[in-house]
Amino acid sequence: MRAHDGRLRRIRAVPAPSPEPQSADLRLALRLADLADEITMDRFRAIDLAVETKPDMTPVSEADTQVERTLRAHLDATRPADAILGEEYGADEVPENGRRWIIDPIDGTKGYVRGIPVWATLIALEAHGEPVVGVASAPALGRRWWAARGEGAHLREGGPDAPPRPLSVSAVAELADAQFCFGGLEDWRDVGREEGLLALSRQVARTRGFGDFWQYALVAEGAAEIASDPSASIWDLAAPLVIVTEAGGRFTDLTGAATAAGRGGLATNGLLHDAVLAILGR
Repeated sequence: MRAHDGRLRRIRAVPAPSPEPQSADLRLALRLADLADEITMDRFRAIDLAVETKPDMTPVSEADTQVERTLRAHLDATRPADAILGEEYGADEVPENGRRWIIDPIDGTKGYVRGIPVWATLIALEAHGEPVVGVASAPALGRRWWAARGEGAHLREGGPDAPPRPLSVSAVAELADAQFCFGGLEDWRDVGREEGLLALSRQVARTRGFGDFWQYALVAEGAAEIASDPSASIWDLAAPLVIVTEAGGRFTDLTGAATAAGRGGLATNGLLHDAVLAILGR
């Protein structure tokens, strides 16, 4: 029986802890997401949005920098002993407590500046090198995903008053039944991994170009089985890593190391991970 049978899609359930965050750090991360959403939505599709090009030739908008400054200020006031790593303003030295907040103010800036609603603020907390809290807030989509170690992963859709629901990855166990999400073909071509991408695409049931944070969120929801970036930064992957793994999936780089700071990112429902690594990790 194949994956299009709806009875199979979510049978690989994980325990569903309370949707109310127990962790004070997760509650803080959700508050940071609220602050970010106010800024990003206020400037989204603004005619006078200021956009510059960074040295790596990627865009940065005034909303990116304003979000990161705002979140850094809030963390400085509420968690002064913790370090911060942000995409736009760099990294503090990790303190003895081993705690570091990781911020991507807008994941998907290229879409944001063109008026495409698929973008999110990503917030993670790392403790002694391990991501333990993750939030991905996509207000233009009306969706927010979050997770903390031991608390499961949750999704809220439809606004702040909507009840969250727990997430679990799918039970699809064959590549031939799987849906594979990835970003642009050029990303894979630029790092010499296009052949691996095409090889995997020939073995799965369906491919879709849902890149950035959304591909990983779809794996956590059980709507897709595989998502991958051939090259990414820790701020792109730390929050999705927590969300996917707390939903019952597996997250590694393309060498198979369980890290958000390695070579690319790969999220699966766990059942397909080794088979995918054998193709993409060549």
